[in-house]
Amino acid sequence: MLQSRIRPPPRANPTSTVPTPDLDNNSEEIDESPEDIFGAYLAHLLPDDAPSFHGDPGQHLLYSSPRYGDLDIMVPSYPDSNANRSDAARRLFAHFVWSAGLVVAEGVELADQAQSKSIWAMEGETVLELGAGAAVPSLICALAKAKAVTATDHPSSPALTGAMAFNIKYNLSNRNPPLNGNVSMQPHQWGVLDDEFSIQNKGSFTRIIAADCFWMREQHGNLARTMQWFLSPGGRIFIVAGFHTGRPIVAGFLETVLEYGFVIETIYERDLFETTKDGAEIRREWMPHREGEVDRSRWCVIAVLKRE
Repeated sequence: MLQSRIRPPPRANPTSTVPTPDLDNNSEEIDESPEDIFGAYLAHLLPDDAPSFHGDPGQHLLYSSPRYGDLDIMVPSYPDSNANRSDAARRLFAHFVWSAGLVVAEGVELADQAQSKSIWAMEGETVLELGAGAAVPSLICALAKAKAVTATDHPSSPALTGAMAFNIKYNLSNRNPPLNGNVSMQPHQWGVLDDEFSIQNKGSFTRIIAADCFWMREQHGNLARTMQWFLSPGGRIFIVAGFHTGRPIVAGFLETVLEYGFVIETIYERDLFETTKDGAEIRREWMPHREGEVDRSRWCVIAVLKRE
């Protein structure tokens, strides 16, 4: 199950509130608390009440990948020196790991495992992740043999104060061979395209990922402009969004990108918490409005965009 891929790590010291696992040392006896086990399966037990995000600021989480092994994911947090940040900066919500990012990571991983021509196949692609936060999709794209990966977030994002760099270095430098050389991180403010990074990389990315980046309506145009600027000819944009901020906001963004010259190549809704008996995704038709919807937290929309 998707949600059980990420959880607090097994703890040798159950009293630690922010455990930092030593994934290279298996000599200690591991103690998984009942709270950790229950938390990992909460989405399965109570799917309609399960959160769309995971972790607490500064916490380490364990992403268990059947293909790439365990990844230590640090959740971004605001440094104490920045405790008085403006509300606008706090609305970035980088200090969580979002389920939409896990959807991307799982899709990329399964495509790599099957060596398939799935829409999620990233081998040889140049990838840009927008609003990356902890950058889990970027890590998985690098492991799936993307040619180059750039993880970006707003210049004021807490992700850029250490967590993103830790996640890239810790999880990719220790590989054999090391993979961190093809992954970089950059601050980027959507719609601001006159900085050095934007000028040097116009039209450079064959794949752009945006997972749960859509809750600020006033930024929809800026986000679409950024996508338009960086996407290479023939490239694709992957949109994944939960409905925790409401269906109209997601529908509004999809309307906006059409105004910027994109077309929707693929779109559907996916159940985040349940699969069929043989493990396949449960899908349904995308609808911008569902009358009387009571279970929206268990669904997300997945869309693939291309240029007209």
